[in-house]
Order: sequence, then structure tokens, then C-alpha cells
Amino acid sequence: MPVPGNPAVPDEPAGGELFVTDAYRRSFDATVVELDREQGRVALARTAFYPGGGGQPHDLGELRWGDGVAPVVRVKREQGHIWHWLDAAGLDELPAPGAEVHGELDWARRHLLMRTHTALHILCGVIWAEFQVAVTGGNMDPGKGRLDFPLDAMSTELGERMERRINEEIQRAREVVVDFMGRSEADLDPALIRTAAGLIPREIDPLRVIDIVGLDRQADGGTHVASTADVGRVAVVGTESKGKGNKRIRLEVRDAGQA
Repeated sequence: MPVPGNPAVPDEPAGGELFVTDAYRRSFDATVVELDREQGRVALARTAFYPGGGGQPHDLGELRWGDGVAPVVRVKREQGHIWHWLDAAGLDELPAPGAEVHGELDWARRHLLMRTHTALHILCGVIWAEFQVAVTGGNMDPGKGRLDFPLDAMSTELGERMERRINEEIQRAREVVVDFMGRSEADLDPALIRTAAGLIPREIDPLRVIDIVGLDRQADGGTHVASTADVGRVAVVGTESKGKGNKRIRLEVRDAGQA
């Protein structure tokens, strides 16, 4: 949730992007604003479907309208809209502009992505605390992900230490807060944009910030759980050298108590 009293917090999510302020929203009602019959996709006035970005995949789920129902198989931000591609096999027609639809997320998949994304932020926070280096690359799938860092060396021992430190932060049940910060203020904090390139367009103002309270605070557009405890448990399953000054750590997210 946003920090109370912050004037940078928008009253409504920009573009009807419900996931920006409420990652736990599983369903929603919306109006179709545009139909692309050729590509089999619709744009909605509001949506809880995350369109992908920052290494986090897009959501899956379904849309229902009138007598129709279709799986949502792809979501992407494009041309000022968030488009939802539908598997409309067997349907005579897709919902036209003005039609009311009901959206349902594949919640099990979304929630696992939220846990995974938060786990990667914990890793980022631990690395920053120990080495003060930024992320040079990363990616995730439900339940697993990786981050690259400009470290001089990588070892199995470092991976084991990172696993232990990540799980310590999970056990601390740190609150994960969504905040918003004006760009001029954000520019004063070099740790806030935690990628080596720092390529967040200047026109994005305010910045959305994910704050793992007491550990890690950085600009981010993805979805996260509300507490580090909700991640469950993390296993570091790989450490690799991808070249001079580029080292990779792979992790998997597991349920608490899972081996």
C-alpha cells in the first residue's frame, strides 16, 4: 500500500492500471475501449493484468462478457493501451468497444510471480548492502529468477551466503510498501534506480517505488507480496561467471518448510 500522506501518490492509477497500487486484485470489471480484430485483442479502460516489464512476465487469466468467455494469453502495453490477446477459438465475435467485461487473473501464477519478484529484490538488497553494486541484468519466471551483478568474483560459498541472508530477511517479515516519489526528489538518491544503466525515462514522474522496509528501496513497476514472509523460502540454485565483472545468481522460490 502507498505511504499515507505522500502527495506524490496518485488518486487513481494512471491509465486504469489497477496492479500499480493493488497487486492483490484478482478480478475486476471494465469497459472495452478498443478492439483489434486482426490480432484478436482488446484494450480496456482499466485492468488488473500486469503487461510485463522489468523482467516480470505478463499475467494470464480470462475475460467474460455476455455469453462469451476467452482465455487471456498475452498482455502488453502498446500504443497508449494495455492490450489483452484472447484465445477466441469457437467464438463468433470478440467484445466490441463499449462492452462490459469481467476479468479474472490466473491468481496462483500471479502470486508466485509476486513472491519471485520480491525474492529478487531481497537478493538485490543484500548484494547492495554488502557490495554497493547495481544490477546489470535479470529475468524471472513463476518460481525462479536470476540477477546479474558487476562482481569481481563468484563462488559457491558466496551463493550459500546469499541464500542464508535472503532467508534471514524472509524470516524478519519485513513490510513491502508501494510508494511514489517525485522525479526531482528521486534523482537525489543514487540507490533508488538500481540498474547499472538507470534507464527510466524522464517523463515517468512520479516514480513508483518498492520499499522493503529496512532493507531495499528502489524504483520498480512490477507486483510484489506485502511482506517478505510471504515469499516462503528461497534456494540459490546456481552461481555463474558470465565474464569479467558480470556474475549471475539464480534462485528458486519454495514454500516455507519445503526442502
